[in-house]
Amino acid sequence: MTGLYKTSPMDLHVTKRIDIAWKSRIHTLIQTPLLWRKISRQETNEANLLGESLETLLSKKSGQVAFREFLKSEFCEESLDFWLACQEFQTFDSPEERTQRAASIYEEFIKADSPKQVNLDFYTREIISQSLQQPSPSCFTVAQKKIYSLMENGSFPRFIQSENYQVLFQAASKQRGLGKHRKAVRIKST
Repeated sequence: MTGLYKTSPMDLHVTKRIDIAWKSRIHTLIQTPLLWRKISRQETNEANLLGESLETLLSKKSGQVAFREFLKSEFCEESLDFWLACQEFQTFDSPEERTQRAASIYEEFIKADSPKQVNLDFYTREIISQSLQQPSPSCFTVAQKKIYSLMENGSFPRFIQSENYQVLFQAASKQRGLGKHRKAVRIKST
């Protein structure tokens, strides 16, 4: 009978106690990460809402305000102002309103030496200049896409890394109650 281990009733009792202790610990380990996963998922969802894309960010008023403040620090807030003006321009139905607003946008953002001149090439400026007599709702579409692309590929990635984004993220987290939930979990887990 070499190689076989004989167990006594005492050994079985100790083994059973150890099994119960381990099962309890394993149960705790399995349950605890679920709480953290839930918070992480909520944080991820919130981050997705705020930082998934420039489009998502600009769809929220708080996102526009925070992004504008960041652009101000980079001396290029006119890009966002122009993009928002173009968004508004597309909503005008009457030709008279469109003509007036198109001239205003051109004077403010596109014309050479305008107060908030945006970064557009000469060709795009010329096309817009020629369309001012009878502007269509899509008069600024090409220019708007170019400015959006500049913001999306240049300013937006820097914004996501900025303190402005962190402040926006924290404010959005507090709105959803994530701050309180995080503290409760920390207290419970210690």
